[in-house]
Amino acid sequence: MVTVEEIRRAQRAEGPATILAIGTANPPNCVDQSTYPDFYFRITNSEHKTVLKEKFKRMCEKSMIKKRYMYLTEEILKQNPNICAYMAPSLDVRQDIVVAEVPKLGKEAAQKAIKEWGQPKSKITHLIFCTTCGVDMPGADYQLTKLLGLRPSIKRFMIYQQGCFAGGTVLRMAKDLAENNFGARVLFVCSEITAMTFHGPIDSHLDVLVGQALFGDGAAAVIVGSDPVLVSAAQTILPDSNGAIAGHLREAGLIIHVSEEVTGIISKNIEKNLKEAFEPLGINDWNSIFWIVHPGGPAILDQVETKLGLKPEKLRSARHVLSEYGNMAGACALFVLDEMRKSSAKERLSSTGEGLEWGVLLGFGPGLTVETVVLHSMPIN
Repeated sequence: MVTVEEIRRAQRAEGPATILAIGTANPPNCVDQSTYPDFYFRITNSEHKTVLKEKFKRMCEKSMIKKRYMYLTEEILKQNPNICAYMAPSLDVRQDIVVAEVPKLGKEAAQKAIKEWGQPKSKITHLIFCTTCGVDMPGADYQLTKLLGLRPSIKRFMIYQQGCFAGGTVLRMAKDLAENNFGARVLFVCSEITAMTFHGPIDSHLDVLVGQALFGDGAAAVIVGSDPVLVSAAQTILPDSNGAIAGHLREAGLIIHVSEEVTGIISKNIEKNLKEAFEPLGINDWNSIFWIVHPGGPAILDQVETKLGLKPEKLRSARHVLSEYGNMAGACALFVLDEMRKSSAKERLSSTGEGLEWGVLLGFGPGLTVETVVLHSMPIN
């Protein structure tokens, strides 16, 4: 007789989880950050708000973003003027856009990851899809299964409304699935389109303008299996942070609020999170590890760098992604991971980070919630 324990042991993988492939994608419409304030105030019929426009220009100048990619074009916005007006009823048209386009953008990223992986897509056993927009049934996980032609029996998970820490969340889930299911190959996708959060400006809510200056569209797909790289993962709600980052779904779309206190809260708590994650490894020199940080904005990166005494090159990949793509919410940290992986491979250092053995992925989002994933790099053959 086979015992339950023997069955359970046979069902589990032998090694820790590893990242097998990464793919990223963006819409074709590229937005120049230097000219965006003029476009934004013109398309939203707000050019008469000259004082507010000057404030928005300064936000864009300080964002350290050169360009972003957005599905919304001038033609689409002219055809749907309610999207441009602050708090005008527009949820139906926004839903029509994101329900269709979020899975399509995810498909582009997933196809690149599958191609890099080099294995038949029939070997994918689990699918996790994560997005901040487009709640629908069946969800984007179902649509992506159809678009990619994955097996109907694939085990699917659909996650909505996680925001900017979602890259860490899905990585944590994929780790658990890969390590606890023998032969598991987990495809997870974060796909974000700002059609749900685009709004015209209003004087009484300057924090809404922050999102208009920072957010861009993008999707990232990662394939995870069992063998070493993902060491540990944890999620923490930071103290005294209620309402620091929040999003509310209304008839006018998803209204994002970002408090000025966010950077201070992160700075105050970041070292405690790191000590808890790295104490078992005996690591307390933060310059001895590589860094995958969600680039929520330049102030967050500056505060992390200053608080921990990091060398400027430590956040180079995060700053590069912010400059070239803006803040793509849940997909953003995965873009940073891919950027560091490519630069490391180019310099023949390691598969993930700057020739260093250990690293960390940090995601910051609504709550204020922090995802902390400890990474272990593999040598390049």
